[in-house]
Amino acid sequence: MTHESTLEQLFAPARLGGADLPNRLVMAPMSRNRATFDGVPRDIMAEYYAQRASAGLIVGEASTPSPVGFTYPEIPGLYAAEQVAGWRDVIDAVTAAGGRIFLQIEHGGRIGHPDNNPDGLVPIAPSAVRLPGGLHTPTGHQEAPVPLEMTDADLKSTIEDFVKAARNAVDAGAHGVEVHAANGYLLNQFLSTTANRREDAYGGSVANRVRFPVAVVEAVVAEIGAERTGLRISPGVVQNGVDMPDSQELFAAFLEALAPLGLAYLHVAYADPETALFKAIRAQWTGTLIANPSLGEEQPVPADGGLSKGLALLDAGADLIAFGRAFLANPDLPRRLRTGSALNPVRTDRPLYGGDREAYTDYPALD
Repeated sequence: MTHESTLEQLFAPARLGGADLPNRLVMAPMSRNRATFDGVPRDIMAEYYAQRASAGLIVGEASTPSPVGFTYPEIPGLYAAEQVAGWRDVIDAVTAAGGRIFLQIEHGGRIGHPDNNPDGLVPIAPSAVRLPGGLHTPTGHQEAPVPLEMTDADLKSTIEDFVKAARNAVDAGAHGVEVHAANGYLLNQFLSTTANRREDAYGGSVANRVRFPVAVVEAVVAEIGAERTGLRISPGVVQNGVDMPDSQELFAAFLEALAPLGLAYLHVAYADPETALFKAIRAQWTGTLIANPSLGEEQPVPADGGLSKGLALLDAGADLIAFGRAFLANPDLPRRLRTGSALNPVRTDRPLYGGDREAYTDYPALD
């Protein structure tokens, strides 16, 4: 298949769960830290997402399902009534603009700090293993605290938190939710022997380490339906101190356990079509696969926004392609890619995280 024909495939309609998509371009979830400190989405977030409603699908930024799940300052939540009301305003703006949106549910696990938490809570995690490298707080970079090891009661209540957050998202009008099991956050921590040192039924063997993430996904599906439930993974990626040297075996077991659920999609972060791991996942996963091309976090976005890598992933069997920073800087990214128009570069004069309109809602669209 030539890239020309693959480009046409990128703009072909698709069906995802219960939603009809006008194209196969997905806006990847990207934290921008524009909520209130209590996790309430602000009006400016509604404007930001509505500007990008021409995406086939928007996956909203990571939202915590519980008070103890906060990661960084000013991320949104999905557990309190005022947070849900804020998200309802965002979703209404997106749907009014013709868009479709899933909300991502992310529990930080050990990635958190009492100074980032509205209630000053110490993070909980699979094991009492500190996040290496520290993290940003309102008073600057700090060492992360040693998290509290999750008890059986914590495991049960966390599953309930994910379920409630999923129900809140759907009740607010979202087309579905994406359960975040990637990038070193809580569910990813359970998968990894570097963060998970448990000696009970949730640690040690591959079968034990996938048990809790599978239980979370199963419970969410039971609440809102498989057609409204997606899952994000980051196989083979070392991030936030989480390493998975047994990724081949681990993700084979994880996907085997998830297969009977019939999820709306599997979202692979930092996907590389040339790796044996991506090829194995595509061969095993019979449902819809969203692939987020690996562009290098510390590298500038390519002039084509990552299009060539995205098309290579379509050639390799991905169904939908998720772009991150290219959507951040180009609210009309589908139009620009389809017409071959130049892309706005990501601004480096303002931080990616936090702030107000600048480098957030003021990126220009084509005339």
